[in-house]
Amino acid sequence: MNLVTMNKLFLVLFALMSFSVHAEPPPVEIHDQLAAQAEPGKKIALTLDACSGKYDADLIDFLIQNRISATIFATKKWLDRNPQGLAVIKAHLDLFDVEDHGERHIPAVIGKDRTVYGIPGEPDVVHLRREVVEGAHAVEKATGVAPHWYRAATGEYDAQSIREIDKLGYKIAGFSVNADNGATLKKLTIEKRLKQVKAGDVIIAHMNKPQSDSAEGLAVGLAYLLKSGFVFVRLDQVDLKEIPEKAPKRVDGTQGR
Repeated sequence: MNLVTMNKLFLVLFALMSFSVHAEPPPVEIHDQLAAQAEPGKKIALTLDACSGKYDADLIDFLIQNRISATIFATKKWLDRNPQGLAVIKAHLDLFDVEDHGERHIPAVIGKDRTVYGIPGEPDVVHLRREVVEGAHAVEKATGVAPHWYRAATGEYDAQSIREIDKLGYKIAGFSVNADNGATLKKLTIEKRLKQVKAGDVIIAHMNKPQSDSAEGLAVGLAYLLKSGFVFVRLDQVDLKEIPEKAPKRVDGTQGR
């Protein structure tokens, strides 16, 4: 088990300390930032989740036109349903790194009747492994490139899932700035959040809800970051580290992605 995985498990254990021994162990949200870079510069990472849903052509077109690199976490469901969007992404793999978001967009929590934001988790380890592995196979089949990063549905993980994902050979991708809260925020709120970005941040947003304000808000916010001198990197070009000052957040159903 590598140091990064051990740190993620520590976060889960830290969260457990605030609960009674009779309470169900809560999953945690992983907060990451870019690891130290050899070359100086205001580097940040944009990550886009494609959970299921549709293809946000306006957002991807904006990224292509402005040469903004991004890491796309795609599920098998999204890849199967959006061949036209996939074709655009494959034509620009110099900009886009496609990583594993699972087969069916199931949260990485294990146990009967366990849910995250109302979404059922996995009944057992076998199902978790299938979610991760089949999602990875779908990405490799679609793009010709095997993924190395995994982000679970909702971005929440329990300790058992963290261990199993590590055993499968995938790194968990957290984030430090939630730009659109699952494509639920309005344009001005998205812009405001992005204007608070600092060097080393990992942004999460969504590219599967074209009817939302995400594309419009991201376009304004990302343009601001470009003008401010930030450089966008993909996760296949960097590594991540835990943000120690951010305590893990308990899942309470008040925020979803």
